[in-house]
Amino acid sequence: MSSKLEIQWTPIPNKFITWGSEICLYEVHQDRDNVFQSIKLSSTTSANLLATNTNHHYVKCLDIYPKSDADLLLAVGLSNGRISLSTFGPTEYDSLGLPGKELVPRHARQCNTVCWNTIETSWVAAGLDKYRSDNSVLIWDITKSSQNNDNSSGRLAVNTMAPAVELAKPIAEFGVSETAHSMAWFSSNSKLIAVGMNLKNIKFVDIRDPNKITNSTLTKAVFGVCMDPNDDRHLASFFENNIYVWDTRNFEKPILTLHHNKPVIKIAWCPTKYNLLGSLQKESSVINLYDIQHTVIGNEEVEPSVLERDVAPGSPHNIMSFSWHNTDENRFLTIALSGTITDYTVFDRITLNWAPTSNVVWTYGRKTMKYINDYPLQDISTKIKQRALAGYGLKAEIYKNGEIVDNEMLSNVWNWLYLSGKLVEDGLLNGTQCKHPGVQAVLKLDPSNNKSDHYSLLWSDLGNKNCQGVVRIFKHEDRDKALHLCSWHFERDSNKLTQFLEQLEKEQAYTRAAAIAVFNLKIRLAIDILSRAPENVSFGSSLNVMAMALAGFTDDKSSVWKQFCSTAKQKLSDPYLKAIFSFLTTENYNYESVLNESGVTVDDRVAFACMFLPDNRLHDYLKRLSDKLIEEGNLDGLLLTGTNQDGIRLLQRYLDATGDIQSTALIAVRAFPVEMFSETIKEWISSYRNLLDTWQLWNERAHFDIMLSTYWPADTAPQQVYVSCNFCGKSISAYMYGLTRGRGPFPRISGTANKLKMSSCPNCRKPLPRCAICLMHMGTTTGSGSGGDSNKIIEFPNWFTWCQTCRHGGHVSHMTHWFDEHSECPVTACTCKCFSVDSVSNAIIK
Repeated sequence: MSSKLEIQWTPIPNKFITWGSEICLYEVHQDRDNVFQSIKLSSTTSANLLATNTNHHYVKCLDIYPKSDADLLLAVGLSNGRISLSTFGPTEYDSLGLPGKELVPRHARQCNTVCWNTIETSWVAAGLDKYRSDNSVLIWDITKSSQNNDNSSGRLAVNTMAPAVELAKPIAEFGVSETAHSMAWFSSNSKLIAVGMNLKNIKFVDIRDPNKITNSTLTKAVFGVCMDPNDDRHLASFFENNIYVWDTRNFEKPILTLHHNKPVIKIAWCPTKYNLLGSLQKESSVINLYDIQHTVIGNEEVEPSVLERDVAPGSPHNIMSFSWHNTDENRFLTIALSGTITDYTVFDRITLNWAPTSNVVWTYGRKTMKYINDYPLQDISTKIKQRALAGYGLKAEIYKNGEIVDNEMLSNVWNWLYLSGKLVEDGLLNGTQCKHPGVQAVLKLDPSNNKSDHYSLLWSDLGNKNCQGVVRIFKHEDRDKALHLCSWHFERDSNKLTQFLEQLEKEQAYTRAAAIAVFNLKIRLAIDILSRAPENVSFGSSLNVMAMALAGFTDDKSSVWKQFCSTAKQKLSDPYLKAIFSFLTTENYNYESVLNESGVTVDDRVAFACMFLPDNRLHDYLKRLSDKLIEEGNLDGLLLTGTNQDGIRLLQRYLDATGDIQSTALIAVRAFPVEMFSETIKEWISSYRNLLDTWQLWNERAHFDIMLSTYWPADTAPQQVYVSCNFCGKSISAYMYGLTRGRGPFPRISGTANKLKMSSCPNCRKPLPRCAICLMHMGTTTGSGSGGDSNKIIEFPNWFTWCQTCRHGGHVSHMTHWFDEHSECPVTACTCKCFSVDSVSNAIIK
């Protein structure tokens, strides 16, 4: 086997050739069951050998006729300089007499490169070694015979295997006493060819006048000259360890130089992707890819940037050559020193674009783009947008905002804000200056000095004569306030407790209702609640068993019931059932298992602590719980912190954990006092505003600003709509310039002593536009009426008005009178139907 192995895709999409000591033709097919696999190319493709051509020895270069649809015609460059036209067996070219034909130079020397013209497809060019006074670049037209030329071409034999054939004289030749190393035709100009010559320059030659060099540059990078098939303004070549990329319009120096650690042996542009150049280094098992990004600033093209990438087709041996597929995107073949052929597709870097509306689009090859709308994403941004469209956070009755969201924690927060605000309004939480005080704010207990009263209740009070122990309950005015904030405002009122528990039963929260009944020492009521649980509810069948277990309650430490429940409670999955039996089986008033049960809601745990913990332990527990909830960003912690600095810290942690800038901003605006609007809250508000603007939710943004102005009057939006001067662009509003009566001279002020009117720009003094009806310069009064009220709104007839289509207008009173009788613009030669394009034309004030 020759030490040189080459591979090349043919114009027929599923066929390729390899050549070294012989030329082989293969056909590629997708793997299928029960199909013979000759050569495995990849996990999905294989190849079968179709034909072998052994007629040529010492092949130096080869190119395939570019218009081959069914049969292949090869131009084979040999070591003696001849170009042999060859095929694989009988073809359509036989009738043209092309197979076996040879194109022979005057003097024998090695052929370095052969190249078909992709436009004038009958032209083939050959680049030869140097020979004294002979040309090194010869271009033939294979359709012309020697009868049309002089006898200087001679009678030449094709080869030892075929009879003599008369050959045509080259249609062009140049490069006297030079060596042609490589060449490439321009893809948009069939007469122009680039040739790397003599190890010192690259020349552009127009074959219509080959003695005149169109353009050239001095460089040793004369090897592998190849034109970008998608843009022949760019050309690449290499020398030793460097690849050079040239701009054919400015050919003095390369626009890009790519350095390698090893000598380069081949380069090739990808025909299916713009500006993608592949290269192969000597003794390498990877293909180097360069995605060249050309950048234009103004009218000038700056130095391109390059995205480099290496791909390993999978062969452990050194790669000898590679070839890009002509039509399949980013697909190439490689051939290794061992003869292994690999079919490889380069997966593109995904160009991902995320629209402000949360729609995602990305490239999928050259011709396809894939798209995902925001529906399947369902991330926090999608939820924020859906909630904004539903008016979330803007409901006048604050608890209704919780009905919009499908998040239990957010729903609980809005309900608690409504409850705490109502308690403050009703005067039940007197002594606090906060609109929404937390438990820590109303519970002003000194941990070092127990002020709470405690009561010991006998279990016998529960109607069980076998219970001799007591239950210790703590009472204090501040504890009662805290219980109100937790919705446990029963105050030993059985009717309120019953109503609360009935509501929980309607919500099918049977275990929670039973637990609250037990905590309020109503065991019989808890048994009834569990017994009423229907079978179709979760734990329905087992809740009746729990009711029976609860009916056997006794506080006797040695009783079987207590011993069994102490052990069995850990196997319960429902947190409220676990809390019930932990409470009933506790010893020495140790309620840690109830207080630390995370499945029990925060308000229930806090209310339980307010009933059963002494002052010092209550203070410590609430502090620990508050710190934990703040750290987690759990908004249930607002029950403890209220709307203070700890509440701001809690909101920030919630924002960090969820990204829900909407709820963070809305809760801050609706619940926190204005004096606490720090830079942090202002930043939340600004971010939410910008988000609504990004989504172009203008109405929602306006409603938010209106709501904000009611809670934060100091944040008055600046004037955003005003009449500006055509010349300088500044506002002509007299109010903005402080224009009042008696303030001194002002440009072009006219009117009576009681009503000032300006008709020119107060900044540049240019006259204002004329009214289309009265032809007087338009102007507006300052608002200073006869009564001296400078804040009086000017009369509507004196306002400016203009058509949003043709931009013509005048005084409101004049324009209103005109359009009472006409629909067309009053300006001569303007055909705008101003009145008909006005969507509120029927509402014009008369």
